[in-house]
Amino acid sequence: MNIIKYLIAVIASLPMTATLLAAEAPLVSIKTQDDFFNNISKHCGKSFEGQVSVDNAAGGSFANKKLIMHVRKCSDSQLQVPFHVGNDASRTWIITKTGSGLSLKHDHRQKDGSNDKSTMYGGHTNDAGWAEMQSFPADQYSKELFVEQGIPQSVGNTWQMYIYPEKFTYRLIRQGREFRVDFDLTKPVSTPVIPWGYQ
Repeated sequence: MNIIKYLIAVIASLPMTATLLAAEAPLVSIKTQDDFFNNISKHCGKSFEGQVSVDNAAGGSFANKKLIMHVRKCSDSQLQVPFHVGNDASRTWIITKTGSGLSLKHDHRQKDGSNDKSTMYGGHTNDAGWAEMQSFPADQYSKELFVEQGIPQSVGNTWQMYIYPEKFTYRLIRQGREFRVDFDLTKPVSTPVIPWGYQ
């Protein structure tokens, strides 16, 4: 019994358990990715209009539609950026610090707020990138989703985001395919509607 009391006393005297230490440890990241994340979060609450600057697919569905990005919600570890295409408020880019880099996910919703059949696809950084640019090659979940949906060409997707003082760019590339939208950060526009599925 004395041994048990001794062990309890030793444990009680420790400043924290390993679990608490892990829970309170700062999220590991590197400067280029922190700077990239912060460069976007500086625009939190603002919305900007964009234009398709490259689209080598015939009959692009974004043509002649108003394109608005809204840096809607920002925390120390996540950015939520709805991307409105005309009256379509189904898309939200989610950029998350993971402790091993940055993740980009595309949250797609139906008008009633339910998940689209193609949602939460995206990728994860595999290098340091730059404060102005990060690349997100398709992750395993996305590759399996694309194959299941009969679009295996998308397995090779890499998404890129660029952030400069006057311009933000969203870009998709893969073999034979490039799509790019440039947003003017010098002219904030009116805040669009709440994205589908959000409050």
